[in-house]
Order: sequence, then structure tokens, then C-alpha cells
Amino acid sequence: MTATILIITILLSLLGIGWWMFFRSDQLPPTPFPEAWQAILNDKVRYYQNLSAEEQRRFEQAVLQFFEDVDITGIETELTDTDRLLVAASATIPLFGFPGWRYHNLNEVLLYENTFNHDYQTEGEERNILGMVGTGAMQRMMILSKQALHQGFEDQRSKSNVGIHEFVHLLDKADGETDGIPEILMESPYIIPWLKEMHEEINEIKDRDSDINPYGATNQAEFLSVAAEYFFRQPHLFERKHPDLFTMMEKIFRQDLS
Repeated sequence: MTATILIITILLSLLGIGWWMFFRSDQLPPTPFPEAWQAILNDKVRYYQNLSAEEQRRFEQAVLQFFEDVDITGIETELTDTDRLLVAASATIPLFGFPGWRYHNLNEVLLYENTFNHDYQTEGEERNILGMVGTGAMQRMMILSKQALHQGFEDQRSKSNVGIHEFVHLLDKADGETDGIPEILMESPYIIPWLKEMHEEINEIKDRDSDINPYGATNQAEFLSVAAEYFFRQPHLFERKHPDLFTMMEKIFRQDLS
């Protein structure tokens, strides 16, 4: 029995090291960040606005690192600096509590002008998708609606942000399962309490007794991403409405938003 436990412990340790290496590597040396880009972030990204000057510099370096790692491509649409910065901000926000971590499971983000369907088509029926993490031939890609991406940052009262939503899916997926339990972020003691909080809230959504987006009741993975959108977009409201869930998400993302 002792030998079995030892083997399991070693395997989990190696897996943990693998996840750490999967996301983490040395950051670029500090690089000048264009003032025009700072102005865009200040204008569009409230999360960035609320950071201290020192944290803003770290946010900027994370954005530059993302640009080094990931291509951002417009599909039948012209891209601006604002488009690219909003994609990078969406990626940076959920990982900001983990300095130096990077998305090594992503090569490219495709921006469509508007919604698309499961076949990535922008014409025809069932064009109701705002964003998704690619699978199959689209593995290591993310697809986003440019219009929805902007809306997620521009509506200051919104609890939604499609960019953050999809990057949280990507984090969730990194341990091999998109199951609402982002094991690369969570310390083991938090997993069972997180599951408890998640299922209690999903039941409240189903009973129409929650202000969390009903799409979060679809499954655990969607709950994590929907709750993360709310957590990062409206942290003070989220804390007031869902204090226990808020505390748990602060621990998961290692960020103090209270």
C-alpha cells in the first residue's frame, strides 16, 4: 500500500511539473510599451485601469509576450491595434496571478467579424457562436467574434466577456480535460470545496435563483468560464452576490479583486 501511494505521489509530482513547464517559461526582458497602446488599454480595459502603475507595467509585458507567442489573424476582416490588444488582454487577465505563465497550448487566434457556426462558417444557419477553442484540425487555435470581443470590454455593466471566457476554457483544457476543474491553477485542497460551490450554484441557476448567466448551468466547464467572466468583469457585485464563490475564485486565480 505504501509503495502504491509513493508511486502515485511521484506520478502526480511529475504531472504537476509538466503542467508548470507547459505554461511557464522566462519572460522577455522589459520592452518599451507604445504609449498609444497604453492609451487603448486605459480606454478599453477596466481591469488594466484598476491596476497600480507597477502592475500595469507587468500587464504590458505579459501582452508583449503574448504577441511573441501567438499569431492573431483576421478572417475576412481588417485588424487594428485595438483588436489585437483586446485579445491579448483577454489572455492576460486570467493568468495575471501567475507571473511568467504563457499559453503554450495556443498557436493562433482567429478573429471573425461576427458570429459563426460549429463548422466555422460565417454564412448560413446556426451562426450563433461568439467564441470557441478549436478542436481536431483547429487544435491549438481559438476563434472569436471581433464584434463580441469588443462588446465584452465596452459595456461597463456587463458580466460577460467572450475573450476571458474562451481563455479560461483553454486553461481548463490544459490538464487534458475541459471539465471545470482547472487543475493547473488549483491547489488540491481547493478541488472538493470548488466542486461543492459549483454544483450548489448550478442548482440555483436551474432554479432561477441566481444572477449568473444561465449558460453556466450547461456543464461544469461552462460554469467555470461564465463565473470567471463575471468575477473579472464585475468583481464587487460578484463578491456581494456570491461571497463564498468569490473567495474560492480568488484562490483559484490567485488574485485579490475585493
